[in-house]
Amino acid sequence: MKSKLLLSILAVASALVVPMAAVGQIAPEKPPKDVTGPVYKYEAYVGYGYTSLNQVNLSRSGLQGVSASVTRYFGDHFGIKADGGYYAYNVTSKNPGSPKVDMVMVGPVIRGNLFEKWSGYAEGLFGGEHTGGVSIQPDISFAGGFGIGVDYNRSARWSVRAFGDDIGSSFTLQPYQPGFSSHMRWNARAGIGLVYHF
Repeated sequence: MKSKLLLSILAVASALVVPMAAVGQIAPEKPPKDVTGPVYKYEAYVGYGYTSLNQVNLSRSGLQGVSASVTRYFGDHFGIKADGGYYAYNVTSKNPGSPKVDMVMVGPVIRGNLFEKWSGYAEGLFGGEHTGGVSIQPDISFAGGFGIGVDYNRSARWSVRAFGDDIGSSFTLQPYQPGFSSHMRWNARAGIGLVYHF
């Protein structure tokens, strides 16, 4: 009788302990999700652009137009950028003549994350600038400068960008002056637009 009672107690105790042990087990941890998303090597930008017009004598207004660029990144922080702009419309007052400025430049870019969806970059650009619609000789000049920009990353592929830079170029001091000039002019340039990553 005692052995049957002892066997019944052991059976009930094991029936109670085994389900509790099964319930108390910890599920294995799930691997963390990849929150970085895909890494794109190229980006293309297009948007509204502005440039001042210090190389044109008696200019009273900057010009507005379109700015665009394509950047190829080599890793997370370094890239090479091809940049261009076409500015042909007065912002406020009428300028003498019908000035138009277009430029093409290339240079290195360094970028980094600022916080959350914001990132920033710094760049150095060099290339050429053309001023048309006014009497400037030469009307094409070497150009170069430095700038910074900020991106708000709406998604992995799309960003909104605002940037500003200072571009130096060398044009003549007086209209109709022949030959090349050593007179450097600095023009502030700015823009806002969309970036597509691919």
